[in-house]
Amino acid sequence: MEKPVHFARLQQEESQGYDRKTIDYIHAAAQRGLYEIRGLGAKRRVPHFDDLLFLGASLSRYPLEGYREKCTTQTLLGTRFASKPVALDIPITIAGMSFGALSANVKEALGRAATAAGTSTTTGDGGMTQEERRSSKTLVYQCLPSRYGFNPDDVRRADAIEVVIGQGAKPGGGGMLLGQKVNPRVAAMRTLPAGVDQRSASRHPDWTGPDDLAIKIQELREITDWEKPIYVKVGATRTFNDVKLAVHAGADVVVIDGMQGGTAATQTCFIENVGIPTLAAVRQAVDALEDLNMKGQVQLIVSGGIRTGADVAKALALGADAVAIGQGVLMALGCNSDTYFKDGALHPAAAEYAALNTAPGYCHHCHTGKCPVGVTTQDAGLEQRLQPEEGARRVRNYLKTLNIELTTIARACGKQNVHHLEPEDLVALTVEAAAMARVPLAGTSWIPGLANV
Repeated sequence: MEKPVHFARLQQEESQGYDRKTIDYIHAAAQRGLYEIRGLGAKRRVPHFDDLLFLGASLSRYPLEGYREKCTTQTLLGTRFASKPVALDIPITIAGMSFGALSANVKEALGRAATAAGTSTTTGDGGMTQEERRSSKTLVYQCLPSRYGFNPDDVRRADAIEVVIGQGAKPGGGGMLLGQKVNPRVAAMRTLPAGVDQRSASRHPDWTGPDDLAIKIQELREITDWEKPIYVKVGATRTFNDVKLAVHAGADVVVIDGMQGGTAATQTCFIENVGIPTLAAVRQAVDALEDLNMKGQVQLIVSGGIRTGADVAKALALGADAVAIGQGVLMALGCNSDTYFKDGALHPAAAEYAALNTAPGYCHHCHTGKCPVGVTTQDAGLEQRLQPEEGARRVRNYLKTLNIELTTIARACGKQNVHHLEPEDLVALTVEAAAMARVPLAGTSWIPGLANV
């Protein structure tokens, strides 16, 4: 007897709990007995800046006139204790990414781009390269749990120091650099053997809590004669408490990295399941600063999924003083592009992507060192696919575009300074985003979780 039509349809219905992606994961785990390692950031959908909209000026607000009325973007970071705070032309900075994860050419390109755009770039695990310091007008030097390549002389040569407690893509976890990316130069800077997988520690070796962080900050201030701002970077988890502790420890600047932040290599289960969205973290961080009456004295940098000028504007409106961008910068360099630039011409990269069993737009194989466009590699041949001059040009253009978009939105909201953007300029498209950002649901005065006023 023929089955009813609705039964036939059910035979092709995908399970919500065991969809094809989950089944593939289980099959792979059963076959290999190993977890997946990959690069970049979370792929799952979480509430994000896309879920917010600006309320442009109309009768109740007066907009600025196009390009004839200026909108200021100057940004000052580290004003609390440092005698030489960091002065930037734009509130958009380049996040910390290591030499090892990235090639030496890329680190130089980022320094050149940041200098041209009037902003800062940041080192990363493994220390400071000479190319990076030479090309960067303003360079932030990271002090990480691994202490790979950490050098007091480089601390003095930096313009600011960032003490990294955690990273948005893997808060509570350490870094990874697989052996195929540990060439002799990388190994020498980290004082480790070449060609061997390297795992970075998940916590600093010389402290167990915030009191020890205060001691470390004091040491760094003494090394730099109290000149350089001290940033403290945390992955977004218990953000309210973490920001308070960082401020109590003496931070000049707090960096909050949401779960959409990227990484060169870590476990997929970590990337997708640990941490909270950037959108949720921003307001918690601002609450902590306001609770301590330190808003304006301690600056807040937000990172994790910042891609466009609109994202920057929304982060500033929610209370950030600046943003830091990692993955977006890599994309600007050519990450996931179907071509690479070499010898004055564009060349197709499809074959190299295919060799990694992926395609442009889908690649997350930063950990392999086989980057088809020469961004996340230590292979001498692949590295030549991204020259510092061309990389710097592309990143500078990207940062310039973001800044133009930022000021365009600020003008439309009637602001003469991008730092005057405020939560009142925003509404949310979803209940979740409204609750996290604490702005009204569009078309209403309702902020979920707060009493109606």
